[in-house]
Amino acid sequence: MAIIKIKPEKITKKFLSVLPERSLDVLMRRFGLTEDANKITLEAIGKDYGITRERVRQIENNAIKNIRKSEIFEKESKIFEDLYKTIDSLGGIVSEDDLLDYLASKNIEKNHIHFLLVLGDPFTKEKENNLFKSRWYIDNEIAKEVHGALDEITKGISKNDLYSEVDIISMFLDKAGNLHIKYKKPEVVKRWLSISKVINKNHFNEWGLTSSTNISAKGIRDFAYLSIRQHGNPMHFREVAKSIENNFGRKAHTATCHNELIKDARFVLVGRGLYALTEWGYKGGVVKDVIKNILEIEGPLTREEIVDRVLKERYIKENTVVVNLQDQKLFKRDTDGRYILV
Repeated sequence: MAIIKIKPEKITKKFLSVLPERSLDVLMRRFGLTEDANKITLEAIGKDYGITRERVRQIENNAIKNIRKSEIFEKESKIFEDLYKTIDSLGGIVSEDDLLDYLASKNIEKNHIHFLLVLGDPFTKEKENNLFKSRWYIDNEIAKEVHGALDEITKGISKNDLYSEVDIISMFLDKAGNLHIKYKKPEVVKRWLSISKVINKNHFNEWGLTSSTNISAKGIRDFAYLSIRQHGNPMHFREVAKSIENNFGRKAHTATCHNELIKDARFVLVGRGLYALTEWGYKGGVVKDVIKNILEIEGPLTREEIVDRVLKERYIKENTVVVNLQDQKLFKRDTDGRYILV
């Protein structure tokens, strides 16, 4: 793993030393290189100097050009080599936030590194848009391949789809076949995926569309769905409420949780207080409804066959199924002793 061996603050101080006072002040305030680490707008600086924002921009651009032309810039080029190797080790293209978080912990340190990225020739920045976060890259071909793969996989994801981390990484690599083998590592691909604003992961590291409630959960029902889905089996509403608190840090009263589950078509009551997901194949209704649906699909069945099938859909006692079969308005036996619908 590449690391920066030289302190960025020391290098930027040397670079800034070649500038006249006003140019120095503009860059310090624009890039947040002052002690408070606050970045000041063009308008605010222009107001202080009594000049237009465009004039401030010109001063900023000229100051950067002067630093690049200075002898000290060439002398301290090692810092740019270190930054280049770091970005390359992270995948050649990385979101600005991820890169700065990786290299520094304090805002002032991040601002100095950002300033060096702006100064350095090997580094290209793409601004944030509707599809992607702000990102830096060192190779246009890598950036093009990563952007294209992200576009392709996001087009194939529907609103409620969820994918494991292994699956989403595999999907990405299928679309990005031209990338060098050294980049095809899970930790690198996850960084590439995090560049996208269209897809994201939830608390359980499942990936989907950022706009989906499966990723951006907004209420008890959404948290309950993710909790039961992660559990993989029906859960009692008390367990669901506890899971929401443990996993999402949200207070979930048991009564409220029960009421929300009843109202949402994603959930099916399959026993006393037990809820399963509709997507698992469970259907709503009381036990008689379940028996009716089974007979409609499969035709005549023996009592034992009906009990077996109902118990796969409802967490109830066997005798409860037998009692419901006695409803002669709905069910009767045929000449072979099997149950059919009236």
